[in-house]
Amino acid sequence: MNAKRVLVVVATASLTFLASAPQAASTPARRVLEVDRIVAVVNNEVITRFDLAEQIKLAADRLRRQGTPLPPSDVLQKQVLERMISQKAQLQFAKDSGIRIDDAVLDKTVARIAQENKLTLPALRAALEKDGVSYTRFLDELRKEITIARLREREVDSKIVVTDAEIDAFLQTRQDVLGRSEEYNLGHILVRVPEQASPEQIQARQARAEEALTQLKQGADFGQVAATYSDAPEGLKGGLLGWREASRLPGLFLDAVKGMRVGDVSAVLRSPNGFHILKLIDQRGAAPVIVQQTHVRHILVRTNEIISESEARSRLLGLRERIVNGESFAELARLQSQDASASKGGDLGWISPGDTVPDFERVMNQLKVNEISQPVKTEFGWHLIQVLGRRDEDMSKERLRLSARQALRERKSDEAYQEWLRQLRDKAYVEYRSEER
Repeated sequence: MNAKRVLVVVATASLTFLASAPQAASTPARRVLEVDRIVAVVNNEVITRFDLAEQIKLAADRLRRQGTPLPPSDVLQKQVLERMISQKAQLQFAKDSGIRIDDAVLDKTVARIAQENKLTLPALRAALEKDGVSYTRFLDELRKEITIARLREREVDSKIVVTDAEIDAFLQTRQDVLGRSEEYNLGHILVRVPEQASPEQIQARQARAEEALTQLKQGADFGQVAATYSDAPEGLKGGLLGWREASRLPGLFLDAVKGMRVGDVSAVLRSPNGFHILKLIDQRGAAPVIVQQTHVRHILVRTNEIISESEARSRLLGLRERIVNGESFAELARLQSQDASASKGGDLGWISPGDTVPDFERVMNQLKVNEISQPVKTEFGWHLIQVLGRRDEDMSKERLRLSARQALRERKSDEAYQEWLRQLRDKAYVEYRSEER
């Protein structure tokens, strides 16, 4: 809620009071209308009690759906408020640095969410409303999530560098991990330590982590303890990290879970970000490292100020008709495709799942060998796609190195994002407004 809304509420309440004042002596006391108020200031924006109550309800509903007992109300309120402060600081930074999510991106994301849940858009809307979530609120929260994802990509992920030397060292020490592809379903509690914390602050944070561990050893529900103590983003989701391949886990975590059985809780672990507690919820063994690869080629026409969407599509329809009538796909790709693969006749070689963007991959997977697609739109432009062959391929040394690179990149990204988030939070001006009036 913005300042204007607060003023309107205050003005309305004031008018109500003034209207009733002359009769105060002769009429019964009327119910006092509670006025919305500011509970925190983050830089130049506010968080109101109304906003906080709404987010507390969403967090509580999510925990109930998971079957996780709720923490005490004052603890839940504090945890939710801290996450709202962190989110608002990120959104402010994104706005100041020019990140905008337009309606077209939002609509496309909503369509993908509906498709992944096997729902039509009206059915998705009905499902949300059945759960007590307004469609407007859903869109607002989704826009914020996309904005923060874009911000993380630009400020953190794009700056992650993984060297060949790091991959060699990783493969040498973790060959067994990559070969087995074991996966762990983990719960996680993080008690974050501020940057440049004093010894007293570090000691206090460690004591908080030890207090959480003591409750767990006494049989407390892990999700409730996570919602009470954890500063990690997944804290209010019961601390659930979900399934992670062994190769994606930080060495600190992997070393801890190796000696654990399902249901065990780790000791308090120390990292540069703070103190961690892990719970091994489940684990599963190695699956065959076999991937289906597709040999594919394409012709790409990009849109710009000169070539419109409809013109790009029409151009590809014309090229498709020429190919169907006997002209060479490869030759037309060399002449017409606006892609680096044009010199190879549009040949992209053998690609594995995840190597290309989802819209391209989805259509590619639906094509029969030698079949030519209709024009397909992706973020890069419009494509004609032809599948030349398919094969099941065991993970080669090249794929093993790619897996190692991805594991290292994800690990570095997670650690860097937590550190970046901590610095952003420490730099923000935050003022808490007490409930006293």
